[in-house]
Amino acid sequence: MRILLVEDDELLAQGMITRLKRMGYQPEHCTTGKQAMLAAKDNNFALIILDLGLPDGFALEIIAQLRQAAITIPILVLTAQSQLETKLAALNSGADDYLVKPIDVLELEARIRVLCRRQQQRTDDRLHLAGISLNLQNHQCQFQQHDVTLTRREFMLLKEFMLKPDRILSRQQLEELSYGWDGDNESNAIEVHIHNLRKKLSADVIKTVRGVGYMLVSQYGV
Repeated sequence: MRILLVEDDELLAQGMITRLKRMGYQPEHCTTGKQAMLAAKDNNFALIILDLGLPDGFALEIIAQLRQAAITIPILVLTAQSQLETKLAALNSGADDYLVKPIDVLELEARIRVLCRRQQQRTDDRLHLAGISLNLQNHQCQFQQHDVTLTRREFMLLKEFMLKPDRILSRQQLEELSYGWDGDNESNAIEVHIHNLRKKLSADVIKTVRGVGYMLVSQYGV
């Protein structure tokens, strides 16, 4: 899962990035509110960790604007201020949780897990990425708001790509996934399914990384 860290204290940010990577997350770092706003609108993040004391002073405005734009990414606010008024201002703007610096890393980990789990519970019946909407309950798919009919194998393959966007999936990984597909393990089975997905979606959505594997491009169409 990708996490957007918005923190202008470089020393603190590097420590948090190291910790987040150890937890298995993929952190991306920016230092200003304006950068954060652009990143949050253009990328797919599981969580935003936002320092209120940003140099351009846009932290609370970012929270409010994201919520007004119906962007529901969980927001964990960090601040050196412990006053109740500050906490209420952040929560009333649309933040989901609040931590006061200095941060206890064990508490940070717990808060992140809770927020990510809560968000997953809200969205785990439907995946949205790269113009694709995939309903995990009824196996319906739309691409750029048009219905797309998928075979069971194509659905399972696309689901795996959407759960791991911008990550290279090797042929071996995809073949292991396909072991449950009624024994369909012909040497070119994966290539055939990906070829069919590209025809039904777009040739540019799933990228071939020559000699390595395939990757779903989350930034397709942006």
